[in-house]
Amino acid sequence: MIQAEGLTKRYGAKTAVNDISFTVKPGIVTGFLGPNGAGKSTTMRMIVGLDRPTEGSVIVNGKPYAAHAAPLREVGALLDAKAIHTGRSAYNHLLAMGATHGIGKARVNEVIGLTGLESVAGKRVGGFSLGMGQRLGIAAALLGDPATLILDEPVNGLDPEGVMWVRQLARHLAGEGRTIFLSSHLMSEMALTADHLIVLGRGKIIADAPVADILAGSTRTSVRLRSPRADQLAALLQGADVTITTTEQNALTVTGLTAPVIGDAAAQAGIPLHELTPVGASLEEAYMELTQDDVEYHAGTRATNTEEAAR
Repeated sequence: MIQAEGLTKRYGAKTAVNDISFTVKPGIVTGFLGPNGAGKSTTMRMIVGLDRPTEGSVIVNGKPYAAHAAPLREVGALLDAKAIHTGRSAYNHLLAMGATHGIGKARVNEVIGLTGLESVAGKRVGGFSLGMGQRLGIAAALLGDPATLILDEPVNGLDPEGVMWVRQLARHLAGEGRTIFLSSHLMSEMALTADHLIVLGRGKIIADAPVADILAGSTRTSVRLRSPRADQLAALLQGADVTITTTEQNALTVTGLTAPVIGDAAAQAGIPLHELTPVGASLEEAYMELTQDDVEYHAGTRATNTEEAAR
């Protein structure tokens, strides 16, 4: 279990993490989300003692990370897959890590097999692809068979098979009663992997709830409908807070009205409906709604060549 209380980190005048408290429980996968600059990586670094909190505290399995006699056996962490001596082979890197905790060759070979690194275990890490580097980072996190696993963007650079493998691994380990805390910018993958979400925005917690509750709280729900008189129905449903899009012939997606309201309006007008399906918000839509006021870094807009020529 990970428990943070009043956790704050300042770098000069910049407050990266601002008085956050949360608990990451065992037996479930907890996702950690937030825009760039929200404080996710800083929080993870404080959990494993790489950054010292300005205020507050965080403990893992009942103690601060540094107080554990054998931290690799308590907490496995992947925070930066590139933080490895590039001249070492994957096997020797894991063997050196294991030596600090009395972990022998058998476990090193086990995690190499578990992460699919057998064919490159003897090669220098400096020649690894991004995906292979991620697999090695996960192997290092698993080396001590820890009760708690912290993974920062674990699927970054992985192919589809690798992404699925990380998902299945996280859920399997949580099913064993371990604490799994992971971040990702892939909302579709987080929707399939996480049971609970903690969302940061500008250093503060803006959501801490089960995935189902976050989806249910979104206002970005819509209704998909089909009718041979779709154009007439669209005109009937127009309103100030209603958005109607045509997805294909005789099919509409309506935002701003519920299915019962649409069904009643169609019945009163004598318009037949061939489909009337409520569609809940995706995790990506719910996340964008939650963080819309907390995005610190925005991509700039640039005029098209036609617009520039016109000037």
